Amino acid sequence: MRLSVMRERYPGETRVALTPANVSALTGLDCKVFVETGAGDAAGFSNDSYRDAGAEILETRAQLLDKGEIILCVDGSHEEALADLREGHICIGMLDPLTRSDRFHGLAERGITSLAMELVPRISRAQSMDALSSIATLAGYKAVLMAASQAPRIFPMMMTAAGTLNPSRVFIMGAGVAGLQAAATAKRLGAVVEAYDVRPAARDQILSVGAKPIELDLDTSSSEGQGGYASEQDDDFIRRQREQMSDVLAQQDVVVTTAAIPGAKAPVLITEEMVKGMKNGAIIVDLAAERGGNCELSQPGETITAYGVTIIGPSNIAATLPHHASQMYGRNMENLLRHLLDEEGKLTLDFEDEIIDETVVTHQGKVHALRIRERLPIVQVREEETA
Repeated sequence: MRLSVMRERYPGETRVALTPANVSALTGLDCKVFVETGAGDAAGFSNDSYRDAGAEILETRAQLLDKGEIILCVDGSHEEALADLREGHICIGMLDPLTRSDRFHGLAERGITSLAMELVPRISRAQSMDALSSIATLAGYKAVLMAASQAPRIFPMMMTAAGTLNPSRVFIMGAGVAGLQAAATAKRLGAVVEAYDVRPAARDQILSVGAKPIELDLDTSSSEGQGGYASEQDDDFIRRQREQMSDVLAQQDVVVTTAAIPGAKAPVLITEEMVKGMKNGAIIVDLAAERGGNCELSQPGETITAYGVTIIGPSNIAATLPHHASQMYGRNMENLLRHLLDEEGKLTLDFEDEIIDETVVTHQGKVHALRIRERLPIVQVREEETA
């Protein structure tokens, strides 16, 4: 197979779909790899490093698309990213399928096969392909560093000649991959760390990273949904959760929120009224800001101050760590490609395989993924069924 690695063009996207190490591994499988010039520059991977790994560097996007059968990207969620793909191309990348499902009808009509990294199922044999977990790991780590750099106080306790400095109190809301990494990072920095997750099963995970679990008086029996994610809760549950959480937030110096539901707006966990009750100088880092925000006041991509509280709404946080973010994403991509390619290096799409069945969004002129078809307007689904 001929693999083409695109240079990312969306502003602020610094990652690359494959690193030279991934290229070396894939050329060892008899794949031919083409890399658009400068694709890895922002992540610290030069054209020469790709050449040394066995890739051919191409100067233009047109050459890349002419040569490649499988087109690899990081951010394919924007219209311009895939606008010049042609019939027969196979595109693999982060495509934001659950939020912008309608665009896949057009990709299908153009004869493009697309695979969304976000749809890789959370099962044990697909863990090495799970790009969302890779991104969440880095986001949790960086969120704590962002809070520490903005906070008016240090994280660890220090006994100095000028007296004892008390440790910061850090509270993590949501104990998924990002939340647990945030808790572990804050603990390493010396903070007193507490965490909350609506899922009862998260208690042991919180303890495992050295944090104290916060428990509220709520019925959480239906809190865990598909793939281990938290499920959406009703308005009454959210209201009671906020009431009990207000007292917890009032004691914190730093709060990191990580609660997200795939394909849905992020739940508002911190209202404006709750922000008013927090300490002057407290920090909130809202990792769900791009999905509507866990804090009612969050602004995606911006840092604001309200009622004496600094609220950070990072955008594309993984791109602020492009070297290791590319390393992790590239390995996820490499492992998915190994799963897709047969012993002769040819692409095989076996839809009896759960990983392939759920990850392929469009194929042979139709929207294949059931989760995406369910989100399409009925008229589009009927058009495909009669095609």
